[in-house]
Amino acid sequence: MAHPNEELARSGYKAFAEGDLDAIGGIFAEDVVWHISGSSPLARDYRGKNEVLGFLGNVMSATGGTFRAEVHDILANDEHAVVIVTVSAERDGKKLSTRQVAVYHNRDGRQTEAWFCFEDTTIADAMFS
Repeated sequence: MAHPNEELARSGYKAFAEGDLDAIGGIFAEDVVWHISGSSPLARDYRGKNEVLGFLGNVMSATGGTFRAEVHDILANDEHAVVIVTVSAERDGKKLSTRQVAVYHNRDGRQTEAWFCFEDTTIADAMFS
């Protein structure tokens, strides 16, 4: 049986892949904070459920719906889930394919904070600049 924080992470990635924003929003605490690394216009801290959902919408809009996050593995304990993914997307003739590690802090069955680190931030920055 998978750890509950692994199941929470998997459900979030599944909902994102299916474009189910209601399900995604259901995993966030109201005061969730996401830290997006890099120097592109999308790289910054997003505070609160509405800002995080807005960020996800901006990513999908900027990539014409091509952004994908393929889960490679998830490690979880009582406070965190660490997700290793391969992200891919296309935008304005540019193609993105790189690995990313996401660290999620969870409390009471909800995601409260997340940090996203690309294998090569310059590739992601070029995609979204």
